[in-house]
Amino acid sequence: VGHCHPDIVKAAHEQNQLLNTNSRYLHDNLVDYAERLSKTLPEKLCTFYFLNSGSEANDLALRLARQYTKHEDVIVLDHAYHGHLTSLIDISPYKFRNLEGQKEWVHVAPVPDTYRGLYREDHEDAVTAYANEVKLIIERAHERGRKIAAFFVESLPSVGGQIIPPAGYFQKVAEHVHKAGGIFIADEIQVGFGRVGQHFWAFQLQGEDFIPDIVTMGKPIGNGHPIACVATTKEVEEAFAATGVEYFNTFGGNPVSCAVGLAVLDVIEKECLQAHATEVGNFLMNLLHEQKIKHPIIGDVR
Repeated sequence: VGHCHPDIVKAAHEQNQLLNTNSRYLHDNLVDYAERLSKTLPEKLCTFYFLNSGSEANDLALRLARQYTKHEDVIVLDHAYHGHLTSLIDISPYKFRNLEGQKEWVHVAPVPDTYRGLYREDHEDAVTAYANEVKLIIERAHERGRKIAAFFVESLPSVGGQIIPPAGYFQKVAEHVHKAGGIFIADEIQVGFGRVGQHFWAFQLQGEDFIPDIVTMGKPIGNGHPIACVATTKEVEEAFAATGVEYFNTFGGNPVSCAVGLAVLDVIEKECLQAHATEVGNFLMNLLHEQKIKHPIIGDVR
């Protein structure tokens, strides 16, 4: 949306003048914002938790998955980064390889990179081959008596090199994960909110038939203001609520944060920023592809 966008500054300022409390005090902004967000997502994702950061969102997603499945293990992609909390460093190969190493309950799958990965563009069916790597991980985990809670993935691996997973990969992986009693978590913290241009969410690049069980969001959601969100299904939410231990976050979903979130959605819509991302993205990609043809040193353009 852009640094110090006047509409965002105004929304925060006006709400600050009226009321900002912890979220034990219910406020219309919370409901209005959840309703607006729900319109951008598939109908199945109808329950929202508001938090202060992407790391908090991913940590909660992990808790939801474990409570719903009653399993512990998590499958992630190589080079992944999901946040700075202890729980998230544990599922971020980008971090844990330089720290305490890989935990027993973490399983690392190869990045579905058809340019430099295990299976490339010349492979007869790279999508199935990459999905089968996840299937193999699940089988090996089961042999050791482990059970899969979730496949946790950025919809477009960013730290891993701006990889766009081949269409159909998420569907095939979700099939294996669901069969093992796990759920699919799409981390949209860096790649959501219209940034991919042709869709509002990066997971939608996989096709209309793909719906994750949990979507996490942060960063662009508040245009620099600390707000994040976890969207999930009624079934996952009910399993989480059944513990009797309510989820509470002091400032997650406070009136000012929700006013900012609503203003961000307004600006994206009003200024056609998703279409703008498509236009500018295509313009840059075309020019860079011309350079690729011209210079053999350029191997891939993302």
